Amino acid sequence: MSYEGFKQLLVQKEDKILVIKFNNPRKKNCINYNGYKELGRVLGTVNQDDSISIVVITGVGSFFTAGNDLSQKSEMSDMDAYLKETNDIFKSMVSSFLNCTKIIITLVNGPAIGIGCTIVGLSDVAWCAEEAYFATPFSKLGLVPEACSSFTFPLIMGRSKATEMLVLNEKLSAQEAYHFNLVSRIFRLNELDSVVWPKIREYAELPPNSMRECKRLIQLSSRESLLRANDAECEALLKRFYDNECIQAIIDFAMRKSKL
Repeated sequence: MSYEGFKQLLVQKEDKILVIKFNNPRKKNCINYNGYKELGRVLGTVNQDDSISIVVITGVGSFFTAGNDLSQKSEMSDMDAYLKETNDIFKSMVSSFLNCTKIIITLVNGPAIGIGCTIVGLSDVAWCAEEAYFATPFSKLGLVPEACSSFTFPLIMGRSKATEMLVLNEKLSAQEAYHFNLVSRIFRLNELDSVVWPKIREYAELPPNSMRECKRLIQLSSRESLLRANDAECEALLKRFYDNECIQAIIDFAMRKSKL
């Protein structure tokens, strides 16, 4: 199975583990249009690879990912078509998480913002570094929850804390993320080679068919709700892009970035 041709992601096969790294450190690992396509493609491809037991998602450098690259520019002349296409690509990427049969472990090595935070809720196991924090500034940008977070966050951390994050833009520290069950372990970055990766390699030696069936059963009761959440969020997200408050919020964000 080949894992070549990725430009936005660093994809490496290490025995029974597939390591996917967000690889745009100059922009704090922000993800653009092509990055979403690549992430969906690799998670679809790994389902066909019987030699892989575990997928690990992490980031290059000091950030996990700062989320969507709002500075990306489209060469498309038809903005309606562009927005619909990017929305479809995003929806497909989220679906690739829901359809992935391998155990997905996120190693949040630094700040996780926007999609960087919400995919943590889609992972089977999430661990974070002490330096990490989690933020979903959707309403600040005139947007809505994404990546099924309207379902996963209340389920994981309770409705009140989920609303603080998804609607009121409150951040979670690493300790708070552990307290509210978004992650199950906090690690030190200097322990990655001595503690974290040996443990993941140990997990990768477990019987793969059993792991896949365990994952299927764990997801069984929530799968339909996740699919509905993805549909509803992407529909709402597309509508928000045409709303004046969203347009103005993104313009204001771009202006602030240009002054930095």
